[in-house]
Amino acid sequence: MRLVLVGPPGAGKGTQAQFIASNLSIPKISTGDIFRANVSGGTDLGKLAKTYMDRGDLVPDEVTIAMVRDRLSEDDAQDGFLLDGFPRNVAQAEILRDMLKEWGLALDLVLELVVDDDEVVRRLAGRRTCSQCGRIWHVDFDDKKDDRCDACGGALFQRDDDKEETVRHRLEVYQQQTAPLVSYYADEDILVGVDATGPVEEVTRRAMEAIRPYMA
Repeated sequence: MRLVLVGPPGAGKGTQAQFIASNLSIPKISTGDIFRANVSGGTDLGKLAKTYMDRGDLVPDEVTIAMVRDRLSEDDAQDGFLLDGFPRNVAQAEILRDMLKEWGLALDLVLELVVDDDEVVRRLAGRRTCSQCGRIWHVDFDDKKDDRCDACGGALFQRDDDKEETVRHRLEVYQQQTAPLVSYYADEDILVGVDATGPVEEVTRRAMEAIRPYMA
């Protein structure tokens, strides 16, 4: 099975991608993993990407796409894959479509994790990070009563990325850049939405139920 996972920041894509890929016995392929593998492996594409990253610039689409192409060509992806973090926009979706078409393949399904903005803000803005061990706690989910880490006693702080104004800005960027992807795949008639609220296990169960009719 070949599928793409989409959804706003805080929807739980990374967690669900891992569980869904495991359930389907296919590799989870994220752009973050691909970048790290290429950079740490010292590949030509990794070296090229690193020149942009070291300057604090975004890696150009053509470099990202070349990395994705290489990864999808590997043996473990021949019988299926789950893409997380790619494509990020309609232009990339069209390139992915053409890439797969070259190989006589196509996506089976695009799974959208659906969660409203206020829930995303609650999930992300409630996170606190330990200044000593780096563990992440949540003011609601972990029933935190103080600003100390229960594991090591270190002081907890809120990362800039987790501040409400930053989270809401990330959601705006998502709506502008990635949300049109939802309409694109809906028009292709391969989009299915899944309610991403509630316990992780329940979301995974819903996702697998949504996927099952599309499995060969």
